Amino acid sequence: MTLTGKQYIAGEATAAGSRTFRGINPANGEKLATDFYAATESEVDCAARAAGNAFGAFRDTTPAQRANFLRSVAEEIMALGDTLVERCCAESGLPAGRIQGERGRTVNQLRLFADVVEEGSWVDARIDRANPDREPLPKPDVRSMLRPLGPVAVFGASNFPLAFSVAGGDTASALAAGCPVVAKGHPSHPGTCELIATAINSAVQKAELPAGVFSLIQGDDHDSGMWLVKHPAIQAVGFTGSYGGGTALFRAANERKQPIPVYAEMGSSNPVFILPNALRERGQEIAKGLTQSVTLGVGQFCTNPGLVFLPPNGDTDAFTQAVATEFRGVDAAVMLNERIRDAYESGVDRLRGADRVELVGEGATGNGGYTGQARLFAASIDRYLADTDLEEEVFGPSSVLLSGGSREQLLESARRLGGHLTVTLFGTPEDLEQHRDLITILEQKAGRLIINNFPTGVEVCHSMVHGGPFPATTDSRTTSVGTRAILRFARPVCFQNFPDQLLPPALREKNPLSIHRMIDGVRQVP
Repeated sequence: MTLTGKQYIAGEATAAGSRTFRGINPANGEKLATDFYAATESEVDCAARAAGNAFGAFRDTTPAQRANFLRSVAEEIMALGDTLVERCCAESGLPAGRIQGERGRTVNQLRLFADVVEEGSWVDARIDRANPDREPLPKPDVRSMLRPLGPVAVFGASNFPLAFSVAGGDTASALAAGCPVVAKGHPSHPGTCELIATAINSAVQKAELPAGVFSLIQGDDHDSGMWLVKHPAIQAVGFTGSYGGGTALFRAANERKQPIPVYAEMGSSNPVFILPNALRERGQEIAKGLTQSVTLGVGQFCTNPGLVFLPPNGDTDAFTQAVATEFRGVDAAVMLNERIRDAYESGVDRLRGADRVELVGEGATGNGGYTGQARLFAASIDRYLADTDLEEEVFGPSSVLLSGGSREQLLESARRLGGHLTVTLFGTPEDLEQHRDLITILEQKAGRLIINNFPTGVEVCHSMVHGGPFPATTDSRTTSVGTRAILRFARPVCFQNFPDQLLPPALREKNPLSIHRMIDGVRQVP
């Protein structure tokens, strides 16, 4: 299909502004075909108002209708075929195999949410029946369930142009909850965003839903995103990106007359703790796996490990040399865009210039384009405890090894950690038993604790948590991956003394949706 470069607002392609921008191929720095129009404030207003107008009807669709719609979105994305893959590769610098895999993850999570919606029990229906004879006061009939929040603004991520973008997890979970979506496309891959928008629009039309259920706005500056977050029709925000971008949106949302939740995933250095027996028994194996995990995707996953704690009194010098040797065999590769490459180099320069931090290994240099070179640094735990600046994420293929100190210093290092998406421990059964106190501390520091696996790669399933305490995210109670993500875009509503016919179907006496419910304090199956 031919790209238009326009916004897609409630099913209509519009271009009210005059300022344009283009996607850039990060492999060679060349601008790609098609001028994309930056959204005007009036276009953002139109998209948000259309979402607000569509909310009532979309909220009241049946679970089957929403499930079929989500499955239709998945089918329409697959129908884009090689056109989507080729444009996405050109805009991201990612290989075709990676994009095909990410497309599979994108459509599978849409289908997974369809299954959740169709089954229906996620609404947590609770019924406390009336007891007019209760003394000293009669008991009213009280029923509650989760209901959709309203229109959601979703911001596309740079590092996952499909799975965390226009039809990614935030959009899938918001639509599954019954919330219209206004997506802000990422400026690094505007063509990919437009292609996905056409797929969603086609699914909206086939499902005969209100056109305002989905809109896409584009722009290469911050204005359109801020207009969207500040718009009174928007009731929640989903964001994956930098700490600066996430906190700016969070502040803007909280300065509104009506503050709204911002679910921002803002990055993490994903600490790894290697315990003594594991280091002694599997040091070479862990060194190889660590290198692969740090450099996977040119270090541009949310979960690449950037901070590694080595055990006191272990053979850490040999391990450091083993990891450094592995790093020297890593080829430079294309990063997502020039800004990310420059930020990576700036972060590396900060580490290189830091007191008592040593560069111990480098990968091969690159030729042309926005390439990233792997770097390995080493410092002491004493240095970390003196200044935890080493914990700050460097988004790219680098990591810092921390060694020395005492057991108490290792525990104190864990206590000082900020919030992260993941924390990993490598240990034998004996190691883990002897470090229960460390595990207890680390539970407060991350959304996902991992034993004897590397953190890169996030399984999309019912029990996954991709979140964590600040500054990893703005709300540690939620996840942006897995079916719990739907809960971000719903709120509990109580219905007291309602006639049965006026209740939402999930709360009606005969349980027409056949879902699991709590009745008078007892969980009941249909």
